[in-house]
Amino acid sequence: MPLQKAIETPYSPIDCDPHASRVVRYMRTSDIGVWAAGTAGAPFLLGLWNMADPVPTSRVAYRVAGVLGFVGGFLLAYQRSSLRFWGWSENQREQEMDMKELRQLAKEGKPLYGTSDQPEWVQSAAHRNSVYSALKFSAIPMFNFVNHPHHGTDASKYAPEKSD
Repeated sequence: MPLQKAIETPYSPIDCDPHASRVVRYMRTSDIGVWAAGTAGAPFLLGLWNMADPVPTSRVAYRVAGVLGFVGGFLLAYQRSSLRFWGWSENQREQEMDMKELRQLAKEGKPLYGTSDQPEWVQSAAHRNSVYSALKFSAIPMFNFVNHPHHGTDASKYAPEKSD
């Protein structure tokens, strides 16, 4: 597979194609707050709109608005977390968590990014489809659910430190 083009980022990149579970695990409290605000905000805005232009609105409309707010809030929180993985926003906390997690895996002799039963060509295709996918949520929400070795970082930095 050809090398991925290096992108200049203001912060140190952690992973250009993180697994969806890592993105969710590394979410900050502010991301959860954005998610909650989206969930509560959609029905609230529907209520404001209904006050401005009164029409008969059923409970179902508010429930649908709540579900859409939940999904939209999650996508926004996921995107904010992904931006930190890519080094596009401040990510000191995530760098420390990543270093601790992957150093422990390296020390135990386990693969850094998990194992996969998929053939190499499927892993490569999954990577090509999901790399920087959080930028494409407006077209189609796509997440990385495949463990693969293509993450755009040097795995040697996770090698256990030698102690004398």
